[in-house]
Amino acid sequence: MAAKKPIILAVDDDPQVLAAIARDLRQEFSQEYRIVRVNSGPEALTTIKELSANEEPLALIVADQRMPELEGVELLTASRQYFPHAKRVLLTAYADTEAAVRAINSARIDHYLMKPWDPPENLLYPTLQDLLNAWQAAHKPKFDGVRLIGFQWSPLSHELKDFLSGYMVGYQWLDYETNPEAQALVQAKGFESADLPLVICADGTAVPKPTKAVLAQHLGINSTASQEMYDVVVVGAGPSGLAAAVYGASEGLKTLIIERQTPGGQAGTSSRIENYLGFPTGLSGAELAHRAWTQAVRLGAEFLAPQEVASLCVQDGYKVLTLSDGSEISTKAVVLTTGVSYRTLDVPGMDRLSGAGVYYGAARTEARSCDEQDVYIVGGGNSAGQAAMYLATYARKVFIVIRGANLAASMSAYLIEQIRDTPNIELLPFSQIKEVCGQDHLEAVMVDINGTVEKRPARALFVFIGAKPSTEWLLDQVICDGKGFLLTGRDLVTDARYASIWKKEREPYLLETCVPGIFAAGDSRSGAMARVASAVGEGSMAIKFVHQYLDE
Repeated sequence: MAAKKPIILAVDDDPQVLAAIARDLRQEFSQEYRIVRVNSGPEALTTIKELSANEEPLALIVADQRMPELEGVELLTASRQYFPHAKRVLLTAYADTEAAVRAINSARIDHYLMKPWDPPENLLYPTLQDLLNAWQAAHKPKFDGVRLIGFQWSPLSHELKDFLSGYMVGYQWLDYETNPEAQALVQAKGFESADLPLVICADGTAVPKPTKAVLAQHLGINSTASQEMYDVVVVGAGPSGLAAAVYGASEGLKTLIIERQTPGGQAGTSSRIENYLGFPTGLSGAELAHRAWTQAVRLGAEFLAPQEVASLCVQDGYKVLTLSDGSEISTKAVVLTTGVSYRTLDVPGMDRLSGAGVYYGAARTEARSCDEQDVYIVGGGNSAGQAAMYLATYARKVFIVIRGANLAASMSAYLIEQIRDTPNIELLPFSQIKEVCGQDHLEAVMVDINGTVEKRPARALFVFIGAKPSTEWLLDQVICDGKGFLLTGRDLVTDARYASIWKKEREPYLLETCVPGIFAAGDSRSGAMARVASAVGEGSMAIKFVHQYLDE
């Protein structure tokens, strides 16, 4: 059975403009997409409803702003009800640019294009191709491709969902308890409910209860190093690690990047990053990570995942990394970009229900299961705000639980404004979660609001508190501050332990740890700024110091 061709919908009441945009779309995209043209807003809305009823995939809507019966912004806004994940592009004249920019937030369009778009090779195709690539990566086809069968409240099912989405692998989730197709598939493959979760690969191979390493093998993700010696090994594939890999590979260094989970780190779980330079309509953390990963590999970097570095030592000036599977990798220099993880919420029930309604981080894969239910978010940072906006698309009500009076001290102004304008998001100041309740999954939360404890029904709880550096395995090799963050450069020089450890005549480079040739960048470095742009900058800058070290 073959999947239906995804659709690109072109809408304009001007016959000449409609003919031109349809012609250009067919020329570039007709092999993979079906181009549908409609000459009015109301007719387009009717077409969108019919496509939704027939379960046909709509990838992209390109609509002119100035249409008499239904303006482009109104059409694109209305289309979200039927195709929330379709990409939306507004065609506009120069005079309507201000309205188009406002629509980025109000109608949540993905891009606007100025008329005329000639030549399309420069002004139309690159933008639409990026949007279609992003749609394809997030789109879950109805058939073909990877299928994951399991129980909704299974922690292992949740881990596998996050793993697949983290690598932007399109997959179909089938709930064994509610989906007859899932039960039939399990039986047809010769398994039972005790074997779940079950992954059925695109080639038909069925893998029961796979570890992430086993699943990675079936997906073709490399987990074994191809070389015995590298110029630089980057540990961690968050924004700083990916930037280091891009610059290391592009500058001719034999570069290896090792990631224990999925690319992007904490930023990779963000549903929408809107303040990263060069992306006026924003993009998801997974999109940003996937682009950087692709760029690094294209430039020659080698990617190893999911693999975890268990220990690090220095032998004759070379750095030897021992992986969790016992294999060893040698390198001349190391860039540590291990990032941070959210701190655990220490209240009764958290450990028991983790992965079964209680999640650390954005857990975008669970948003659909919160449809018309109440969800709670603990934390007041940007990640919490981005998650709240994303979950509000599905949940009946999203409650943000914070200990302080407001979000001003910890969240960007643009997010605070968006939250204020979203009617189904409610802030609970001076509040904290006291307990999570449920049998095999979360059913309710005990919330202390201004000293009064209430038991409230909850479909899910998402925790975004604190930042714990992932440096435990390094404490016997490098100097960290009192919280476990890596000391580098001048911060290292002022530490009392510095003189007894550092034996080179020069001082450490700006991002160098107490071990010459081992550098640190990103959130796990002491004094780092918790922003994607600064992490990318540090990762790029670390390669400059790697060059200086190798020149010695």
